[in-house]
Amino acid sequence: MKQNMGLIDRIVRLIVAAAAGVLYFTGVVTGIWGIVILAVGGIFIVTAVIGVCPLYMPFGISTKKEAK
Repeated sequence: MKQNMGLIDRIVRLIVAAAAGVLYFTGVVTGIWGIVILAVGGIFIVTAVIGVCPLYMPFGISTKKEAK
């Protein structure tokens, strides 16, 4: 699969995922919403690590800079 996420996009996703984890594990967000936030954080981590966002593909979006 061709990567479609740039460095800034990946860093932002990792920061949001870390914030979601902190909110869940400190007990600020609990219950169903806590699980949803934790799941979204997990998805953000996976997409940031592999550099591919499946939701970008159908729309042809790419935040990755092209090499010159």
